[in-house]
Amino acid sequence: MKTFLLATTALALGVVSASAADLAARPYSKAPPMIAAVYDWSGFYIGANGGWGTTRKCWDLNNFLGGPVTPALGEGCHDASGGTVGGQIGYRWQSSSWVFGVEAQGNWADFKGSNSSLQLLARNESKVDAFGLFTGQIGYAWNNTLLYVKGGAGVTSDKYTGYTLAGAAFDSAKETRWGGTVGVGLEYGFTPNWSFGVEYNHMFLGDRDVGLTSTGLLFAAGTPSRTERISQDVDIVTARINYKFGGPVIGKY
Repeated sequence: MKTFLLATTALALGVVSASAADLAARPYSKAPPMIAAVYDWSGFYIGANGGWGTTRKCWDLNNFLGGPVTPALGEGCHDASGGTVGGQIGYRWQSSSWVFGVEAQGNWADFKGSNSSLQLLARNESKVDAFGLFTGQIGYAWNNTLLYVKGGAGVTSDKYTGYTLAGAAFDSAKETRWGGTVGVGLEYGFTPNWSFGVEYNHMFLGDRDVGLTSTGLLFAAGTPSRTERISQDVDIVTARINYKFGGPVIGKY
């Protein structure tokens, strides 16, 4: 009996050893590839901006009380500067690392300045109280950082006022002036839909003849008092925040 048990145990151990030897080795499986997150700049966006601007104004008198002034008499120049706040809306589409877009921007402004006239006993004041930009964009993206240039049309709402030396307004005018604009910006996407940036724009608005009319202080209200040839350009620096109605960050293998 003891001999039979020993033989049975030896046989069982041999079978187990043989079975273990016949088992195939565990197959090697390659780890899944890493997925790199790629920021997507495509989509509609809306945002707000605020900052500072300045405009250079030079006045040349070429008509006074209905009579031409030849040659025109330079009344001097001044800078009109101040704060601005507004909003923008646009659309971008991305191809590889290149980003293209269109945007409309509208801002309230308080760019104000003045100088004493070199020809009249008066002070000439200029003010920009609003402006708009309608531009195309082209940029290059390093993932969630975008550097772009822009260009298109710009428009300002301008006011002009003449004051006596005592500080009373004697004539004034308003105009809407169109011109060109170019700019550059840097934007950073800090979430898939939110981005923050800074932007600089220069507006080329040229020269215009502006007819000022009397306020009624010196002459009958509404009658022409003088015509000024006024040149203007504008420089604007703003900080911006945008919300993009687009997809999330996409994966790239």
